[in-house]
Amino acid sequence: MVKERKYLVDTTLRDGEQAPGVVFFQPDKLEIAAKLDALGIEELEIGTPAMGDEEVADMQAIVAMKRGFISIAWCRAMKYDIDMAEKSGVDAVNISFPVSHLHLMAMDKSPAWVLDSMDYLLPYALNKFDRVYIGAQDASRAEYPFLQSFVEKAFNLGAERVRIADTVGVMNPVMVSELFGSLRETFPSGDFEFHPHNDLGMATANAITALMSGANSISGTVNGLGERAGNAAIEEVVMGMNQALIPSGPYNFSVISELSQLVAERSNIQLHPSKPIVGENAFSHETGIHTRCILKNKLTYQPFDESVVGKKQNRIVFGKHSGKASVESFFKDRGIILNSIQLMMIMRGIRDIAMSTRTILSDNHVMNVYHNLFT
Repeated sequence: MVKERKYLVDTTLRDGEQAPGVVFFQPDKLEIAAKLDALGIEELEIGTPAMGDEEVADMQAIVAMKRGFISIAWCRAMKYDIDMAEKSGVDAVNISFPVSHLHLMAMDKSPAWVLDSMDYLLPYALNKFDRVYIGAQDASRAEYPFLQSFVEKAFNLGAERVRIADTVGVMNPVMVSELFGSLRETFPSGDFEFHPHNDLGMATANAITALMSGANSISGTVNGLGERAGNAAIEEVVMGMNQALIPSGPYNFSVISELSQLVAERSNIQLHPSKPIVGENAFSHETGIHTRCILKNKLTYQPFDESVVGKKQNRIVFGKHSGKASVESFFKDRGIILNSIQLMMIMRGIRDIAMSTRTILSDNHVMNVYHNLFT
């Protein structure tokens, strides 16, 4: 039966760690997993056990946390990987198969090899795990008749879920809608996960479209961390689900900012200031008309109050485009009432500094403009 509520699968500790130069040590992984659990993410893909005993030990430590999430191991289509996954103690395995002609050629495999391998690997995995998921790697570039045969066989052999991967991020929302519409029509009771990448900057849009077109779940990473341009950003997807009124689990949005900062610190990949939801400028306002309205009602130029995602307050910043309302409010909050001439002089001073330095002015800079003019 198709799940009525949509859900999320986080793969920060697997796909996210595959970003160039990123290394998570066990304490990092435990802290990130705990924060994802606090957010309410239903499933965590926590590693690739075939990497060896150290990876398995990290996975065992995460499993031992005994939190609310389902733990998943990512496996190649090999018995060895499934055996190592069993050793890690996870709840489920995701067995990945190449399904596009391009990937099959690169791996010296054939469509027949894929289907034949499923015949013995799925029963083998089902003897060890109650939950077995099957991944269709590079599904977005696969021939649809073969993809359909792959999905049909996976479900017939007992796979609980099929992951449809846009491995190099080449899809757009129209393509996503058409693909999941076709899959849902053919497999009305099938459980489908969508795994989008962000190579063309469409991962979040594709994720939301997939959920609205028949996918049951999305897998992504915190901050969109991952190979090349990364994965779908979990924080963007979860808030996109909320804004699009997609039925989902009860997520604790207030931990999002802390989670994002934690992953940025542990991965040593800092956030772009304009990163949606969690960037420093995501709730910052400079332009006069914007700040005037924001001071009356935040929702005039914000999709939601910043406190929803755990940010303490929005920022009214000062620069070339600052207007009267923000400058007047700034000084009024500090017990300084300005007349119209003073206000215009300070605005001119702020703009001169902003244009010469090409930066946002700090509160101290703004106060220095006042003191230099009037004290």
